[in-house]
Amino acid sequence: MDIDISGARIFFTFPFDFPILGKLSISETMLVSWIVMAVITLLCIFLTRDLKVENISKRQALAELIVETADHFVVGNMGERFRYMIPFVAALFATSVVSNLISLIGLRSPTADLSTEAAWAVVVFILITSEKIKAGGIGGYLKGFTQPIPVLTPFNILSELATPISMACRHFGNILSGVVIDTLIYGALAVASSALFGLLPGALGNVLSKVPFLSVGLPAITGVYFDWFSGCMQAFIFSMLTVMYIANAAES
Repeated sequence: MDIDISGARIFFTFPFDFPILGKLSISETMLVSWIVMAVITLLCIFLTRDLKVENISKRQALAELIVETADHFVVGNMGERFRYMIPFVAALFATSVVSNLISLIGLRSPTADLSTEAAWAVVVFILITSEKIKAGGIGGYLKGFTQPIPVLTPFNILSELATPISMACRHFGNILSGVVIDTLIYGALAVASSALFGLLPGALGNVLSKVPFLSVGLPAITGVYFDWFSGCMQAFIFSMLTVMYIANAAES
């Protein structure tokens, strides 16, 4: 299989060119992203089945808790006028969390590929820009690049473009570093296990040295941080930056 610049494997390339897309390849990132979307969709269907007004089930109570949390997060940080952003922010957070944690079952996290965060950041950047144009019009938006003095225009443009780049790279860097560190820990413990049990004499040492006993236990402990804590925290940070940037753009 070929390896692209992101490290995601290419599983299949269509043998013909599309008029606009060119050769369409199905990469590991795309495949796992579809799995993430399927998991979230099925979870939403499961949580919202048989909704009732009275005598609600624990499943419905959990669904209502999630909705109320998303409502308080968006409205509390952006204001009542941005209530329409609740589905987008909730979907962004859910996609990020599931993408980050799916590595726990052995799949490569889509967020370990910069193209994933870059796509999210582009969408957020478009929303930020649209809010700025709504607030001051196209003229006001363009004039903002000349503030406080026209000579700073190139730097203001770079600062504007740095917003989506920094959001994407921050999320990507933290997730990829966790994947790399986990891989290094597994590899180091496997080598240590082989060297340690290889000291045993005869066939026993030959057999036991091939089993990575030391890889059991410690990686699970480090995974609590690199997978669970870091994954959830990065999803929260990306969502928080999204709501804050959009809210600030509407006030500019």
